[in-house]
Amino acid sequence: MTDSPDVFRDLAAESDELDKLVADLEPAQWALPTPAPGWTVAHQIAHLAFIFNLAGTAASDAEAFTTMTSAASRDFNGAVNAAVERYLAEPPELLARWRAERTSAIGALAAVPPDRTVPWLVRPLPPSVLACAGLMEVVAHGQDVYDALGVRREWTDRIRHLVGFAVMVWDFGYQSRGLTRPDVLFRYELTAPSGEVWAFGPPDAEQRISGPAADFCLLVTRRRHPDDLALTAVGPDAERWLGIAQAYRGPAGEGRTPGQFAALDAANG
Repeated sequence: MTDSPDVFRDLAAESDELDKLVADLEPAQWALPTPAPGWTVAHQIAHLAFIFNLAGTAASDAEAFTTMTSAASRDFNGAVNAAVERYLAEPPELLARWRAERTSAIGALAAVPPDRTVPWLVRPLPPSVLACAGLMEVVAHGQDVYDALGVRREWTDRIRHLVGFAVMVWDFGYQSRGLTRPDVLFRYELTAPSGEVWAFGPPDAEQRISGPAADFCLLVTRRRHPDDLALTAVGPDAERWLGIAQAYRGPAGEGRTPGQFAALDAANG
């Protein structure tokens, strides 16, 4: 799934859905707080604009990308937050910039031959894998916007790229906490929004994770607490993984608390 050429089309479509959500917001709605502490709706879109700019530069100008990231090597999270502040602007300008950055980035990534890699923060990545990471960013930060606005997200099978990416980087949660990953392989059996079952890992694996693929995406982006998701783990390592799973490098962040969105999820059916 992570090497599918469809990922560029699906990344664009997922971004378009979020665009539709924010395009007609009133200025006061852009200033609404999201579940990410200290971040408004505008911060979330500014973050995405910056990330797309970073990915587009990596795909189109490796030397410029190195210059952009070398200064951030000592404190990348601080550099990201500073960049987000620089991207903040009045809603029309911010929206236009996000649109331009994502169009440029997706085009640049899709233009890279599939057998080539592009530079990235830790090691070079195939363009399709970097696009999967971009879709993860759109789903994660988009969910914060949906939650801030009290809107139910309509999940589609486009998330198959995020699911495959999260399985591929299943050890990020251990890395971020300084833990040694267990010497096991999990079996993942996840039900897509369409009803199709997506399976990963050895069929005979003793430790398993199953449930809705949408819940799996909320888990690995840490946008819902495991207690609020219909995911099942079999085996001690798989059970522990549910509590530390993340599909991004670096600090895990505070995550979400049990029942935090109970009223919202109930209201949205």
